[in-house]
Amino acid sequence: MSNTDQSHNADLKKSLALGPAPKRGRYLKHLLVWGLLALVLIFAAVRWGMGQNGSKTEYKTTEVQRGNLTVTVTATGNLEPTNQVEVGSEVSGTIASVLVDYNDTVKAGQVLARLDTTKLEGQANQSRAALESVRANLLQAQASLLEAENELKRLTHVRQLSGGKVPSVLDFDTAEATLKRARAVEAMIRANIVEAEAKLLVDQTNLKKAIIISPVNGVVLIRSAEPGQTVAASLQSPVLFTLAEDLTKMELQVDVDEADVGQVKNGQQATFTVDAYPDRTFPAQITQVRYGAQTAEGVVTYLTVLNVDNSDLSLRPGMTATADIVVQQINDVLLVPNAALRYAPPQQEKEKVETEGGSLLSKLFPRPSQTRPKKTDDSGTKKKQRVWTLRDNQPVAIPITTGATSGIMTEIKSGEVTAGLPLIIEEFSKGK
Repeated sequence: MSNTDQSHNADLKKSLALGPAPKRGRYLKHLLVWGLLALVLIFAAVRWGMGQNGSKTEYKTTEVQRGNLTVTVTATGNLEPTNQVEVGSEVSGTIASVLVDYNDTVKAGQVLARLDTTKLEGQANQSRAALESVRANLLQAQASLLEAENELKRLTHVRQLSGGKVPSVLDFDTAEATLKRARAVEAMIRANIVEAEAKLLVDQTNLKKAIIISPVNGVVLIRSAEPGQTVAASLQSPVLFTLAEDLTKMELQVDVDEADVGQVKNGQQATFTVDAYPDRTFPAQITQVRYGAQTAEGVVTYLTVLNVDNSDLSLRPGMTATADIVVQQINDVLLVPNAALRYAPPQQEKEKVETEGGSLLSKLFPRPSQTRPKKTDDSGTKKKQRVWTLRDNQPVAIPITTGATSGIMTEIKSGEVTAGLPLIIEEFSKGK
């Protein structure tokens, strides 16, 4: 090879850094390798110590009980009076005075308010005068009728005396027509009298309705009337007062979900609470479960009415209440907490480590756990489940058949369980 080629190769190796590494670079590379090796040894020691310490699985248990189970349905609603009456005005006018206030106790027939009757009295007087005028016209018509009857009688008598010669046929027919007209006028005036009497009766009734009275015994819940206020009763009667007939007996109207309405029936007992008395429970009884559905935001509910005794008047209309309706009562049965039904132990790993401590590689890079919950036995109906008890500190499954549930406790209908048997509800690991 020529000197030119060797020089060219030397320059190329120098450019590509293919020559021998500097001493400092070799020192850093050795330092990095020994550092990584030290970290691996420290990590292995920690893993080995954790493996030696290990952990112990412990179980939290609860005993099977024998007792009574109450199944309830929860619903919310509002308290309402059993009979709420809205009192309004059928006539228009200006309110002259208001005689009651909020929370006042009123009796049936008691005056609540009065309207200004000046205009109504004038209309009544006008109708009364019109009636008297028509009655006077009747007297005049009766006199004309009497004259026409007498004139026809006279002409009839003259005809008999003259042998039919006088009066003439025209005069006689005219007298008969005059009599008929007089009778028609009298009949028309009598009809006008009936109309005038009806008009007067309407005006007198309106005058009486200017006095607003209470139709029931009750309590004033709402008062919308104020002195000087104008009342316009054109298309519908404006509401001036809202009365609750008897607040000692109220009703609770709750919305029962469509999933629970099949269990709710008339006569069932219930209890409810209100925010005003958080530490007090009130009794109630279902009187009606309505068939009409109510849909709000895609949720279907059915209005259910409960009777409430409010003798102490502690409850008030409009209060929001949460009711627990007793739909089923089961006595002297085996009961298990729902937490025991939800528990299922993890499966054991299918593959065991051949040595006690395992290899260093397995400790440095452990594989993901292969544990998974056991599948429940779903070969039967949903009522067939299993619970777990401890035998030699190992979980053992016991098949059972469940019944009604309250959401916290569930009835056990069949299975190899007895009162006092401990059942697992939770497991946890604890270091040795």
